[in-house]
Amino acid sequence: MLHLRLITPSDRTVEVTAVLEGCAGATNIVVLPGAAREPAGDLVLADVARESANEVISDLSWLREAGSIAAEDIHLSISRAAEEAVEEAPGAPDDAVVWEELAQRVHSDSRITWAYLVFLAIATQIAAIGVLQKSLILIVGAMVLGPEFGAIAAVCFGLLRRRWRLVTGAVRTLVIGFAIAIAVTVACALVSRGLGWIDPSHLHGNSEVQFIVKPDRWSFIVALLAGVAGVLSITAGKSSALIGVFISVTTVPAAGYAAVAIALGDWGEVAGSVSQLAVNIAGMVIAGTATLWVQHRFWPQVGRTSSVRPMPRGDAAG
Repeated sequence: MLHLRLITPSDRTVEVTAVLEGCAGATNIVVLPGAAREPAGDLVLADVARESANEVISDLSWLREAGSIAAEDIHLSISRAAEEAVEEAPGAPDDAVVWEELAQRVHSDSRITWAYLVFLAIATQIAAIGVLQKSLILIVGAMVLGPEFGAIAAVCFGLLRRRWRLVTGAVRTLVIGFAIAIAVTVACALVSRGLGWIDPSHLHGNSEVQFIVKPDRWSFIVALLAGVAGVLSITAGKSSALIGVFISVTTVPAAGYAAVAIALGDWGEVAGSVSQLAVNIAGMVIAGTATLWVQHRFWPQVGRTSSVRPMPRGDAAG
């Protein structure tokens, strides 16, 4: 369930509580008159099943300007009323997508931050070392460390909702992030080559990691499956499944391989690894967007309107 904390103008509190009381899946409703100071008003608390969250947030969307809506996950709820509310709500909690929550998450993940750049650069360098050492363990570790799926999910959400600014920002984050990560890794590889630690022969006889530079139909199929699993893991809050997604696709290893190949002057391998990177990202975007569309179109609660309509302001005040 979700715990909602609502700040509402005092003259519209009745309207807010009517929406909550008329929504299947809402319970533990508490009203604290005059408790809110900034913004000023009444404080309304309620527990809502995830399946009903979209309905409540949609009907109370006017609080964005007139008050406030905050939601947080409830990790433990010992309440028969809460159990009954979950049973009354349509659908299953794991299938519920709280779209406002997802929108805020992907918007945050679409930004270029120092943490994102550092993680991606480190992951790319680890992948490059894994290629040079022919170490699948290092390559898998680099896959897990890479933070790029958040931006890919933002592209998917932006395409679904036609938020082109979000799509543009997420694509920019991906391009700049990988460009910087590859540039840093190329610089480190050039230093290693200057010290005599590596030479072009390190890219020969590496059959263990050739899958990184040889994209084929299976690469695209895996990317499609990873895109579906990645979106589902984000919308259902299954972080353990997201780790599996990271290990399934070769975005970061392809970037690491490309960086090493650039430093060693093997442009054929550069083309193969860049193609692998593009195939993986394209597959995840296509499948991720399709998965979000299916969830938005067919999940039973999405788009359902509340049976209780907001009262006119005059009635609420009276």
